[in-house]
Amino acid sequence: MRKSMSLLAGLLLMTAAGLAQQAQPTIVAEGGALDERASARVLYWNTKADTAAGQLAINYGRPVWKKDYEDSAKFDAMTKGKTWRMGSNFWTALVTDLPLKIGGKSVRPGEYFLGLRRSMDGSSWSLAFIDPVAVRRAHLDAFDIRKATAVFEAPMSVAKADSKVDKLTITLSYPKDNVRNVNMKVAWGNLALTAPVEVSVQE
Repeated sequence: MRKSMSLLAGLLLMTAAGLAQQAQPTIVAEGGALDERASARVLYWNTKADTAAGQLAINYGRPVWKKDYEDSAKFDAMTKGKTWRMGSNFWTALVTDLPLKIGGKSVRPGEYFLGLRRSMDGSSWSLAFIDPVAVRRAHLDAFDIRKATAVFEAPMSVAKADSKVDKLTITLSYPKDNVRNVNMKVAWGNLALTAPVEVSVQE
């Protein structure tokens, strides 16, 4: 009798555990509310034809710098030998309909998801270009950028930070007398990185 009761209790526990597992949804959702995004864009305009000659833009989320990142040991643990998503929430994306050279690396017109890779020894940084088609095929979120494969990288230079930047800020600037030579700057907290962008635009 006691053996039968133990068997029955075990079956009931297994049934309850099975029902509890079934009650938990397999798919859950996040987000849906307003998300702070920024865009750095350069538009080229043909004044003779009075029409656009091409453009490029970087669209990204703006994570907030945390004081913890100022601890060099913690920051190194986060970044050395790793690729950072260079943004928050949805992927940071470069969209260009003009051929570019970024850090001397040729970039064909199209769309690219971007990350920022730091070398294992921490001495160098590079912009990682990721194929959006492969990302969509794998349903990969930017949080899991480490699972993505960079199709190529472009070197970035470390610059002196003028001041601490609380939210990630990416800018594209250019001299008025040479608009095809653009300077890309990534600023976040005490980190400041730059890369030259040569734009090929026809008159």
